[in-house]
Amino acid sequence: MTVRVMLISPALNAALREARFDGDAPLDASGVRRARAAATAVPAADRRVHGPDERCTGTAEALGLRSEPEPSLRGWDLGRWSGQRLAEVSRDEPEAVSTWLCGSSAAPHGGESLLDLHARVGGWLDSLHRESADDGSVLAVVEPAVVRAAIVHALGLPSQTFWRLDVAPLTLTELSGRSGRWNLRCGRSLGTGTDETTAVHRR
Repeated sequence: MTVRVMLISPALNAALREARFDGDAPLDASGVRRARAAATAVPAADRRVHGPDERCTGTAEALGLRSEPEPSLRGWDLGRWSGQRLAEVSRDEPEAVSTWLCGSSAAPHGGESLLDLHARVGGWLDSLHRESADDGSVLAVVEPAVVRAAIVHALGLPSQTFWRLDVAPLTLTELSGRSGRWNLRCGRSLGTGTDETTAVHRR
């Protein structure tokens, strides 16, 4: 059974423009316009879901998707840091930020550690193979951190690779394969309609 998982990162909002830690904030007007303009580039899928965060919910609506919220695809829980600027937290809690960046099991903010995030997202990916005996496709609008965690899990990469992955707004990342073996296709911008992709295979 082959599963195709298509992950769309949400449009920008004010929090991202201000380099704040992800908080549960809605899209701004510009983000809504960009998402609506990208609607025609969204691929078809057998099932459509979105992270329950406001930004993902708003992006799914602007893209015209009839999707359902998936709790296990919520954004990274960064506890008391949520909504704060990275620069401010680094200034006020430099040791905590350093520990968080260097230790995959660290959660000085009181939320999820990086390993917790990977386990949650990876568990959802693995469940797709268990839930169906037939080939199928799933489209999900999820936060960039969730996309990065999915890539790390699918390709069996070291957890710290998460910090080396960049996910731009309104881009499509595709994972396809069978249990234990995923292929990655990334780099498609929904906003431009171009397809600049790179395929990475895990053998």
